[in-house]
Amino acid sequence: MQVTEINAQGLKREFQVLLAAHELEERLTTELSGMKDKVQLKGFRPGKVPVAHLRKVYGRSVMAEVVQNAVNEANRKIVADNDLKLALEPQVEFPTDQAEIEKALDAKADLAFKVALEVMPSFELADLSDVSLKKLVAKPEDSEVDEALQRMAGQSRPFTERDEGAEAQDGDRVTIDFVGRIDGEEFEGGKGEGIDLELGSGSFIPGFEEQLVGAKVGDKRVVKATFPEAYGAEHLAGKDAAFDVTVTKIQAPGEAKIDDEFAKSLGMDSLEKLREAIAKAIGGDFEAASRRKLKKELLDALDGKYAFELPPSLVAQEFASVWAQVEQDLKARGKSFADEDTTEEKAQADYRKIAERRVRLGLVLAQVGESADIKVSDEEVNQALIARVRQFPGQEQQVWDFYRKNPQALAELRAPLFEEKVVDHVLGQVKLVEEPVSKETLFADEDDDDTTGEKPADKAEAKDESKTEAKAD
Repeated sequence: MQVTEINAQGLKREFQVLLAAHELEERLTTELSGMKDKVQLKGFRPGKVPVAHLRKVYGRSVMAEVVQNAVNEANRKIVADNDLKLALEPQVEFPTDQAEIEKALDAKADLAFKVALEVMPSFELADLSDVSLKKLVAKPEDSEVDEALQRMAGQSRPFTERDEGAEAQDGDRVTIDFVGRIDGEEFEGGKGEGIDLELGSGSFIPGFEEQLVGAKVGDKRVVKATFPEAYGAEHLAGKDAAFDVTVTKIQAPGEAKIDDEFAKSLGMDSLEKLREAIAKAIGGDFEAASRRKLKKELLDALDGKYAFELPPSLVAQEFASVWAQVEQDLKARGKSFADEDTTEEKAQADYRKIAERRVRLGLVLAQVGESADIKVSDEEVNQALIARVRQFPGQEQQVWDFYRKNPQALAELRAPLFEEKVVDHVLGQVKLVEEPVSKETLFADEDDDDTTGEKPADKAEAKDESKTEAKAD
């Protein structure tokens, strides 16, 4: 096998691989000889089938395997001999002349093919000693704990049936049957019987609950409401619907007592312990929000430290993923690029910058992790898998089996764990200054935060911008 580099531009490499006819013949003969003791053919004793006959029967299929094995061998040789780190799998190009291919498959002519590669860029890790970041810190107020207690008590408060003929009031629990229609046609998921609904809770689509205030048991009402533009079911988003609603029961809320007995009903020793647990949970939410902002600030700083050529195919893949989400979001909201005061061309340019940034940061974090020998243990992956399984009650076994049988899916669990460890490592190299702030400041503009540092002109939010696709080798 002869391998020659024929092109090297930027991160792209191209090699010519030549398999001489005599080498193809030797490889084919070796493979066929290895089959003698395994193949059983009518008219021949085991192990006595002539190689010539095996070639006549199996020659083409075995030669196809020979060629594939040669391709794999060439790819490994190219990577090893040139000490390359590949961005993507090699692309193999065979001759287009079918007659030439046929001769090679018969081992009567040389086989030449090209291998095109994209390699990872090489760069030095930047000095971060001059980087200073702010970590926003907020502490839960007593009033926030009180609000949380009130919500919890409200969810567990008793309800008693109202007197016959009484009208439903805001805060009452009504039991209803309903059938929803759009343009006169029933739609999937728009039907329910014996559904409990607390008026004023915002559980149903906007405008639905208000139209049941004043209803009595046995009343039949037509409730008209519009599904939100960003509604989860795409076929319903932004649509006007009419619901035939029958009220079958009305219950009034009782007093929600917040005391030690209430705390014990939730498994806590006392009201004081319950308050402490709530404060801790709220504090955890605050810490998570602080972490998100700090991570964005850190990645902004890292992005400003690096400028290197990016593998075009990685950028193209990332852009395709981001752009698909943009188009999906616009479609779900019934919007166009013109509605967002931009054009498709300008939006694509903005989102391509996002894709480039995400690839660049992913490569930086991956190299930081490799240099620091950061690992994610199997136990950590298992814990992440268990957490994912718990998100699917009743389907635990199916979800578990899916991940266990799909290495790529498991890798998608490992990647964010690796990334967070790398972020922690990098945070240890910069100067952190804590800044006490209010809850409002901590959560301000959080919906607009992303790790790209770019605000696309069309304002359609790209999902999962926090993912930089850092991967451990």
